[in-house]
Amino acid sequence: MYYINSLEEYERSYKKSIEEPKQFWDYIATTFYWRRKWEQTLVWNFEEPNINWFVSGKLNITENCLDRHLKDHANHLALIWEPNNPNENSITYTYAELHAAVSQFANTLKRQGVYKGDRVCLYMPMIPELLIAMLACARIGAVHSVVFGGFSAKALRERILDAGCKIVVTADAGLRGHREIPMKEIVDEATADIDIRSVIVFKRTGKPIRMQAERDVWWHDAISQVDSVCEAEEMDAEDMLFILYTSGSTGKPKGVVHTTGGFMVYTGYTFQNVFQYQSGDVFWCTADIGWVTGHSYIVYGPLLNAATVLMFEGIPTWPNPDRCWQIIDKHKVNIFYTAPTAIRSLMAHGDEWVVPYKLESLRVIGSVGEPINHEAWEWYHRLVGKNKCPLVDTWWQTETGGIMISALAGISSLKPSFAGLPLPGVQPVLLDTKGNVIEGNNEEGLLCIAFPWPAMIRTTYGEHEQCKQNYFATFPGYYFTGDGAKRDEDGYYRIIGRVDDVINVSGHRIGTAEVEDAINEHDNVVESAVVGFSHPIKGQGIYAYVICNQPPADTNQTRHEINEMVTRIIGPIARPDKIQFVNGLPKTRSGKIMRRILRKIAEGDTKNMGDTSTLLDPSVVDTIIAGNPN
Repeated sequence: MYYINSLEEYERSYKKSIEEPKQFWDYIATTFYWRRKWEQTLVWNFEEPNINWFVSGKLNITENCLDRHLKDHANHLALIWEPNNPNENSITYTYAELHAAVSQFANTLKRQGVYKGDRVCLYMPMIPELLIAMLACARIGAVHSVVFGGFSAKALRERILDAGCKIVVTADAGLRGHREIPMKEIVDEATADIDIRSVIVFKRTGKPIRMQAERDVWWHDAISQVDSVCEAEEMDAEDMLFILYTSGSTGKPKGVVHTTGGFMVYTGYTFQNVFQYQSGDVFWCTADIGWVTGHSYIVYGPLLNAATVLMFEGIPTWPNPDRCWQIIDKHKVNIFYTAPTAIRSLMAHGDEWVVPYKLESLRVIGSVGEPINHEAWEWYHRLVGKNKCPLVDTWWQTETGGIMISALAGISSLKPSFAGLPLPGVQPVLLDTKGNVIEGNNEEGLLCIAFPWPAMIRTTYGEHEQCKQNYFATFPGYYFTGDGAKRDEDGYYRIIGRVDDVINVSGHRIGTAEVEDAINEHDNVVESAVVGFSHPIKGQGIYAYVICNQPPADTNQTRHEINEMVTRIIGPIARPDKIQFVNGLPKTRSGKIMRRILRKIAEGDTKNMGDTSTLLDPSVVDTIIAGNPN
């Protein structure tokens, strides 16, 4: 695997990747196993868009995740599964055992009539069988569409129909904290009048469920009828690997398509170098596999590097807010990768839940999902990382497939609230609103990417024009991330929020993340979300939704203190015009705040809130509306 192990090597690699990008990626790709080498490294344009990496190359990604490790790592731990209930036993798989389980379920899918190119919906809890099912799909060339196991029947149905899935793999029920999710019931409701060939059900809880004759089959019965030898299907580098649905600004989910060769090369390369993975390390990413972070950095990236992955079924705060620290000490976790939302939640419970734990095994800690505010960064680095673990604050998207901007653990300098430098192979630029490139440092603009990278989105499933309009039409010749960013004097990037989360107040562009960071400095504030709203004088005003540790004794006084805090940290131009105290925020299950909903509430436009199926708790929207002064 291509390994950058010093700042000098980073600088050499970055220079090479800009000057000779095809040769740079050629070399990295050769560290993987290919059945047939590619004829051209890259053919592309951003106008259509049409991006093809490793043209005519043939491979199967599971041969790189599993088969090639069997010679030297067959008895090496591939997976450690930690259940929701701390009193239940953990489960482990070696690479040999995982290879056999994947091959067996691949044969099961074939027996159910699944062929290369078919789409398979995976609606499952965070159990080993989800990872096994994903790899089994990839082994036979089927396209997996993982739908987060907490989605409603309506959301699941929408995704099954859009992808044209004929097979659904699920469980009787899922466990998440104190909740039991009736997954099979939800599947039945979602597929009530859809022609589904079969539903394969894993028995997780033993919950009584209804099994439909001729359609439904138990996982354990199905695998008992096949063996554990399955030859991997030969795939073209540009064959679809998976579809993953993500919410768009309109609220209608879009199916982001990733392909086999480029996704393999990029996730393997970024995992190794961002986290500086060392053989024998235990890597724990707390994301759900239903999101891209789980695809890239629980399943594919780590297994491509023969890593040991820890997979957790539950949530960080159940049965107590020390569950993460228990797991780290129990399994001697070396690399811990989580979201700012989780960090802030754990921070709010107090230091006393962390202090009793040694956490001596930790070598690297990381953040993913949204910009991490300064206070959370410092707490995480000090209390969890013991001021010795490099904290990699990674910026990337579902559409990018892998990490784009980040420190490399132990190599790059760390700056709180800054993602860092672009990885070699990534060419970010800042543009102004007219599409002109902003040169130099100490600048701010719209973050775009000027050149393809292997794991980038190829299309949105069945809607290629939508892909073009969303990502390539705004600034012709560039991939538009939708984010604003600052580049400091050292060339480090700070993500300041989605462009539609950058508020133009009296001609001044103010990043929502920057205002939130300032508000969160208040002693009684847990978290905040800032949006713009129409203002008769300023053009846009600033509306802040604020969650407090304790209900303010005097709301007016707390508002005044928050405004003074913002004035002190940023300036009077960034003072919120309105502050609403709330008990929760409308977040997706991956931890991102759905700001289009907050903007509608701030504007008083609450008649049509659009799709809220991706929210962790849709009821929070009604609560915020009820407390809105408009």
